[in-house]
Amino acid sequence: MNDMAKTTPYGSWRSPIDAALAAAHDGHPAFVGFVGDEVWWTEPRPTEGGRRALVRRRPDGSEESVLPAPWNVRSRVIEYGGLPWAAAARPGDPRGPLVVFADFTDQRLYAHEPDAPEAEPRPLTPLSGVGGGLRFADPRVHADRGEVWCVLEEFTGDAPTDVRRVVVAVPLDGSAAEDRSALRELSDGRHRFVTGPRLSPDGTRAAWLAWDHPRMPWDGTELLVADVVDGAFAGARVLAGGPEESIAQADWGPDGRLLYASDRSGWWNLYRAEPDGAASALCPREEEFGGPLWQLGLSWFAPLDSGLIAVVHGTGATALGVLDPETGEVVDAAGPWSEWSASLAVHGTRVAGIAASPRSAYEVVELDTRTGRARVVGAAHDDPVDPTYYPEPQIRTFLGPAGREIHAHIYPPHHPGHVAPGDELPPYVVWAHGGPTTRAPLVLDLAIAYFTSRGIGVAEVNYSGSTGYGRAYRDRLREQWGIADVDDCAAVALALADEGTADRARLAIRGGSAGGWTAAASLTTTDVYACGTVIYPVLDLASWQDGQTHDFESRYLETLVGPYAEVPGRYEERSPARHAERITAPFLLLQGLDDVVCLPAQCELLLERMQRRGVPHAYIAFEGEGHGFRRADTMIRALEAELSLYAQVFRLDPAGGTPTLELAK
Repeated sequence: MNDMAKTTPYGSWRSPIDAALAAAHDGHPAFVGFVGDEVWWTEPRPTEGGRRALVRRRPDGSEESVLPAPWNVRSRVIEYGGLPWAAAARPGDPRGPLVVFADFTDQRLYAHEPDAPEAEPRPLTPLSGVGGGLRFADPRVHADRGEVWCVLEEFTGDAPTDVRRVVVAVPLDGSAAEDRSALRELSDGRHRFVTGPRLSPDGTRAAWLAWDHPRMPWDGTELLVADVVDGAFAGARVLAGGPEESIAQADWGPDGRLLYASDRSGWWNLYRAEPDGAASALCPREEEFGGPLWQLGLSWFAPLDSGLIAVVHGTGATALGVLDPETGEVVDAAGPWSEWSASLAVHGTRVAGIAASPRSAYEVVELDTRTGRARVVGAAHDDPVDPTYYPEPQIRTFLGPAGREIHAHIYPPHHPGHVAPGDELPPYVVWAHGGPTTRAPLVLDLAIAYFTSRGIGVAEVNYSGSTGYGRAYRDRLREQWGIADVDDCAAVALALADEGTADRARLAIRGGSAGGWTAAASLTTTDVYACGTVIYPVLDLASWQDGQTHDFESRYLETLVGPYAEVPGRYEERSPARHAERITAPFLLLQGLDDVVCLPAQCELLLERMQRRGVPHAYIAFEGEGHGFRRADTMIRALEAELSLYAQVFRLDPAGGTPTLELAK
């Protein structure tokens, strides 16, 4: 700490990390892949309307967008999307690589030859005027067959659940652009959800994952294998999986044996299907080699030509390693990164992934398995401010109800030029992550630094139900949503206060999506928090399960809360919108008007019941935003409004001026 640091109250520290800076660095690269020797990936463009650009790294090390604005490489399949692009390198072809991608605006698949003069993307799939139309994700280009194999999501009516999903072959010649019948269906349509197929090295078999309502993919999936006969699937059969076994990914090894990540042991571990039908555990450990399949095409492992397997693995945090399937040994890549995304690609002896750390945002990293050397090759982190302003996180484990462990990341207030008076305890905001079947990664987040550098602490809680800690930890939220998550967040907040880390009178809670539910439920069932920020939340369980959400999560509550037909009272009792009279703390409600996951009607119901109750609150709705804010101007306004809420409730005096949030009563 600087000996010349000023003694200034918490919340009044002047910070160079403003809302515009945090917004400009929101989001991270995703869906990395090799196209010949080049590494390609998608990355966000908050200042370009929130589009996702497809970026390539040229042999000279330069980066360039494959497609200009407004092309937006993003799929809407299951609304959360998935792998939106694939490419064939076509060495020796003067036109260069052929890339196929889904554009967010119309959800059609397009083909493009970025190195061909005057080339423009050409549509491969048709439009549909029915419901949400036709959508595509998780593609694989099979240039020798003249096709792209991928997932088709087809709406058959106007309701969000009027939908079917199948594996299809899309002709590369564009014949399906006007004719739906030219899309050749490969799977039989008997499953509600499917992933894109992976073709065996000899081209004779295909493998994919499937599951059905009411299960979510982390509850139970089936691994299907079919023979490929004359370009069609024949004799599809279940190789592994079931209602209580989640298989997160499957792919073929170079020897033609199928590899898959299954949680049959209580942890997502790697298995290999042997010729006799047996499954060999390649590295049995109490750690994860897979994760929740929120998007199609995620990859936690990638087989190398040598027979080794690149893996993302760990407990709570993740590392990139190379697994020898014959010995079970894993050698991790050296480097500063403590978190790796579920996005791996291999080419020869090279492995590409996306990694971050508490001191660096996500960047594209390449590992040379011959030398063990890892280096940044794309989207390189560049400190936008002096890194001494970044928070110094602590990995903590707390005890909750019944003595259960609760994992959390604690970010104390931190500023190189300020300290607080010795008799003052800092305000803290508990962050509840979304999902809820996911977790908060330990990485640099300038939205967190926006608060900590001003003197407001942040506690990210990986509450019961979070991933990364095994199936038993995940299952703690079964039928306990709104109970266990709320209790765990409160336990962490109160523990921080009891140990003298946080000011008991200045605690807040915030979260988005499922985290917004936890924040709202906390305000209706506890007196722990002085205020809360609720972002695109679930607020009314009965209406959410009765057609007010998308198909993917339309039966999710049967696991999280219980079957509605059996426990309707539970849906009523736990819904914050049904118990607005219990809310006595000020709150901020943020919502995208184009959200089809958590509809604005949920917020409107709560607001209607808050009228004339005398509780200070604010509602900001953003046009053109869906489930998850992507535009820089939206994120700026949202962060500044949140800071203003805390300033008013905690009686802080933010330096530098912040627009005042008008709180209605």
